[in-house]
Amino acid sequence: EVQLVESGGGLVQAGGSLRLSCAASGFSFDDYAIGWFRQAPGKEREGVSYISSNDGSTYYADSVKGRFTISSDNAKNTVYLQMNSLKPEDTAVYYCAADEYYRGFYWYEYDYWGQGIQVTVSS
Repeated sequence: EVQLVESGGGLVQAGGSLRLSCAASGFSFDDYAIGWFRQAPGKEREGVSYISSNDGSTYYADSVKGRFTISSDNAKNTVYLQMNSLKPEDTAVYYCAADEYYRGFYWYEYDYWGQGIQVTVSS
């Protein structure tokens, strides 16, 4: 059974940092892309970052470039999203997702999803 479990969310002041983790199980981690998405109330789900686990290629949305860093520990089947210089507009539920074939930011292309975790940035 494929499982993705996010952790590390919470409440932080603007300018602060959080590190999200996505622990994956039930599939061959090395062959998949793992993406981070977020959804704020009343807004569409948007792609934040993704990593191609087989070659380590990373991609970021313009809104988070230079502030967020995605990384993976293939030995632990875990992907991290280090979020620095957080802004109130980063407040959202953050999801990790996995797909064997798709590489990109269209959330509907990803087959597997975590349950989501709240990140709240206060001003």
